[in-house]
Amino acid sequence: MLWRAARFLWTASRGYRLSPWRSPYLKWRIETYWGLEAGSIGAREFWRFCLQHRRELWRFLRWAAELRA
Repeated sequence: MLWRAARFLWTASRGYRLSPWRSPYLKWRIETYWGLEAGSIGAREFWRFCLQHRRELWRFLRWAAELRA
């Protein structure tokens, strides 16, 4: 299960693996979930979002892994 979640993260951050807060896809996902405008998401806002919503993110990753299985 953990491997599948890691695989999703690897795929979702393609091209931005060392700086995931710059990924247009991840910015869009945060914008639609959190309501923060994608253009204003920087490293600080990205990591704050990840910390504040870590349970929901983990649940999403498990769900995405189940879909791939």
